[in-house]
Amino acid sequence: MDKQVLKQVLSENQHEVESYQIYERDFDEGSFPCYVFVGIRRAGKSYLLYQRMQKLLREGHGWDEMLYLNFEDERLEGFGIEDFNLILECHNEMYGRRPKMLFLDEIQNISGWDKFARRLADQKYGVWLTGSNAKMLSREVRTTLGGRYISVNVFPYSFVEYAKVHGINVKTDDVLTTEEKAALGKAFDDYFNYGGMPEAALMTTKRDYLSSTYQKIYLNDIVARNRIYNATGIRLMIKKLAESVRQPISYNRLSRILSSIGGKITVPTIINYVDYCEDSWLLLRLKNFAASFSDRESVCKYYFIDNGIMGLFLFDANPALLENLVALSLFKRFGQDKDDDAVFFYNDKVEVDFYVPSEQWAIQVSYTIQDYETREREVGALSKLPNVLDCRRRFIITRDEETTLQDEYGEIEVLPCWKWLMKLSETTMK
Repeated sequence: MDKQVLKQVLSENQHEVESYQIYERDFDEGSFPCYVFVGIRRAGKSYLLYQRMQKLLREGHGWDEMLYLNFEDERLEGFGIEDFNLILECHNEMYGRRPKMLFLDEIQNISGWDKFARRLADQKYGVWLTGSNAKMLSREVRTTLGGRYISVNVFPYSFVEYAKVHGINVKTDDVLTTEEKAALGKAFDDYFNYGGMPEAALMTTKRDYLSSTYQKIYLNDIVARNRIYNATGIRLMIKKLAESVRQPISYNRLSRILSSIGGKITVPTIINYVDYCEDSWLLLRLKNFAASFSDRESVCKYYFIDNGIMGLFLFDANPALLENLVALSLFKRFGQDKDDDAVFFYNDKVEVDFYVPSEQWAIQVSYTIQDYETREREVGALSKLPNVLDCRRRFIITRDEETTLQDEYGEIEVLPCWKWLMKLSETTMK
């Protein structure tokens, strides 16, 4: 790697950070020196790096103390593990000292990055890393990093973050004026339909941006990265999962459906395709709390990382978008890890959309419960679940309706989604 090119990239990256307009994201920095931020492309991981660097600059720190490098810069093509030390050498030559903190963006593009990251932590640098591939935090990499880094899953904007970007900062217990209610309703409509990708938040026309983002994830992070030759097969699988987002679906069923359309696709291939989509953070898996081990792993619900991206595949999508939004918010609040699940659905004679064991929450999602049969179905499931599981709080999340229902086990809270999302963001929600 040519040192002059590397110095030029380092210098230009600094100007990019200084000029970027940041809408601060919710993140408690704490005192730990090393973080790995992982999430889907364009979810806002770089924002967290920019946010931290801009804060340090405002506090009087200079670029002699910080180093920022974006590994998606095309000028770094050909950069290899043997070039990592050049970054430190170039900074030393530019400023006459080593940096105290390194901010390395999309570092997963460089094979062997984890060994360099471990060395930096061992040498007491502060390090913030981002990456778009969930394999960055695979068991092997975690072993290599040896507990030196805290991993943070970065999701697109929550509704509260989205509202703040639009200048709306209200609490659920505020008395809202007519104007505030209208602004909040407009923001939620946009968020509900177009998701929370940070760069799209203030765009008037979002669909083209979301389509471009999805194509880059699909072509670069899934097809090209995994050398998939049957790109049509995985494209159809993603579309089918979008159409099935509210229902459990098995590997076997996906194999049968896709094989009937365009040539045989085996179950092992389907398993790989799903893994690739999860590795890119396009899909998030939800398991059945009541299932046996084999069914828990093979018959799952799948949700999309962003409502706007999922909406690209669907017509008349409102019920699916509502459930997807609730799922994302639960994953964001309680964590999403295939090896350490925190959120489930329940399906064993009783069907409940979400169950959170740590909080003993049971949640049904229904666009509306004005229809008698729908209301009886949703309430009936929540009235039966306490017979088999501890349920400290029970919710029905709707698009707009709010009330409180009673049964022999106590209250069932019916809340409009926007209000529930705001409550969920409050750390005091108990």
